[in-house]
Amino acid sequence: MTEMQVTPSFRLAYVPGVTPGKWARVWSDRLPDVPLALVAVDAADGEPTLRAGDADAALVRLPVDRTGLSAIPLYTETTVVVFPKDHWLAAAEEVTVEDLADDVVFHPLDDTLEWEQLPGRPAIERPATTADAIELVAAGVGVLLVPQSLARLHHRRDLTYRTMTDAPQSRVALSWPEELTTDLVEEFIGIVRGRTVNSSRGRGQTAAAAQPPVKQQPPAKQQPGSAKGAGKGRSTGGRPTTGRTATGGGRPRGGSGSSSGGSAAARRGRPKRRG
Repeated sequence: MTEMQVTPSFRLAYVPGVTPGKWARVWSDRLPDVPLALVAVDAADGEPTLRAGDADAALVRLPVDRTGLSAIPLYTETTVVVFPKDHWLAAAEEVTVEDLADDVVFHPLDDTLEWEQLPGRPAIERPATTADAIELVAAGVGVLLVPQSLARLHHRRDLTYRTMTDAPQSRVALSWPEELTTDLVEEFIGIVRGRTVNSSRGRGQTAAAAQPPVKQQPPAKQQPGSAKGAGKGRSTGGRPTTGRTATGGGRPRGGSGSSSGGSAAARRGRPKRRG
């Protein structure tokens, strides 16, 4: 009885606002025989998903508890404030925390920003999710500070946003169980870091190495009468030069003497010695 072969796969979890599409396309081109399963999880569930073994790696927001997990920071997002289009903030190009002193600022339970002190006036209660906070902002109850990708994810026609210049920012990272740093994990690390196939440490490199080597063309035969040995001159357009060589090892044309003194005299403009 023959054993059934299990096709390898790679499960990548990602939190809201993170778009793994560009990396998934590179994976598909580089490892077409290994399916990549994208698993969308809530903002707070990226780390638990890894620890439960439900994903091989995850795109999460820092901080991450590094106990048993590895994490590579990938990029930092701009923080924006979301508000109704008819809000007075719409007249500003950028907003500071001080500008929000008189506004209710929502701080949902799944907030991805680390605040030392919350800006603005506190809401009566914290919304459960960012999506819930967006609904309250649309109702004109207050404003919300989020990474720009979340503002785009929850886009509404009646809302807009502006960049915050002095608010905390969210960092996105690739994380995976430290003891399960497999070849496929290494391959995905290489993809998010922009490594080429040849510089990758995973299966992509193995596949590239399995390609047959390119045959080297044998050197072309030299034609009779061409320069040889130390007297070869530098080639111009692929043809050997016939005058003075780069090393000075050849005999000067028009002169019968072979000594270095004779050559030096000719260079200094002395008349040639008649034989």
